[in-house]
Amino acid sequence: MRKYAILIIVGAALWGTIGWFVKHLYEFGFTPMEVVTLRAWSSAIILITYMFAVSPKNLALKSIGDINYFIGTGIFSIIFFNYCLFTAIELSTIPIATALLYTAPAFVTIISFFVFKEPFTGAKVTALALTLLGTCLVVGLTPNSIQSLEFTAVILGLGSGLGYALYSIFSKFALKKYSSLNVTTFTFIVAAVTLTPFFPYKEKSYLLLDPSVLFYAIGLGLLPTAIAYIVYTYGLQYIEASKASILSTIEPVVATLIGIFIFLEPFTFIQTIGMGCIIGAVLLIQLAGNRKLPMKLEKQK
Repeated sequence: MRKYAILIIVGAALWGTIGWFVKHLYEFGFTPMEVVTLRAWSSAIILITYMFAVSPKNLALKSIGDINYFIGTGIFSIIFFNYCLFTAIELSTIPIATALLYTAPAFVTIISFFVFKEPFTGAKVTALALTLLGTCLVVGLTPNSIQSLEFTAVILGLGSGLGYALYSIFSKFALKKYSSLNVTTFTFIVAAVTLTPFFPYKEKSYLLLDPSVLFYAIGLGLLPTAIAYIVYTYGLQYIEASKASILSTIEPVVATLIGIFIFLEPFTFIQTIGMGCIIGAVLLIQLAGNRKLPMKLEKQK
């Protein structure tokens, strides 16, 4: 399990670099959902180009009905959770929205119990509690900030957590027939096509000719998107969805460290405790998993 857990953590760590690319794209005047569109399209183009070069036959679905898997990962997960997250940020704050986003492991654990028959274990429940506590501490969520929340912001924040969780659920089904590269590619093709009508090409297409914009857009599509999702999805083949979701919460730790060392953001002792809780949860899941290695899913066809 350790090797595949590391892949999950690497994928999540790459997600933690999103803020660096996004912050620079915001400086050029892009809105949050426009950045999501750029992310989807740049990653889709990168993935299609790569697959066309190495294995063009795999760009075709094995069955037209399989598109449902990627509607699930591309629309109900990628687009839905980003929309809910960015709207929750507008209605509240980034720390509150981030904390609500990381209710995702709880959603995955509950859904996986009913769908995949993944058991509730003491280690899993403890790790989940540590994850939720650690995330709140890392992003600075306090009792006072909770009291001032709007109901709509809470619902949208929880919606982002649910959407985030659905990627692991739909991917588990898709991985029975497709490789992690296939799953990631089809996911972002669906997301990119769906988002196309919402991008203001007439007003902002000229920005896409700027080398700096292209650098950040391509970087966003490559590192924290294409590579991150391929690595995470590959590890997901060998690890329970609920455990993978808990391991992925290393993302806010990486994002916080980038904020501290690159953007020189302030750092508190409480955040240190929070990161310790998240890292402790990750170690607990790994130690518990090593006692009984998970069975591999059905081999790729």
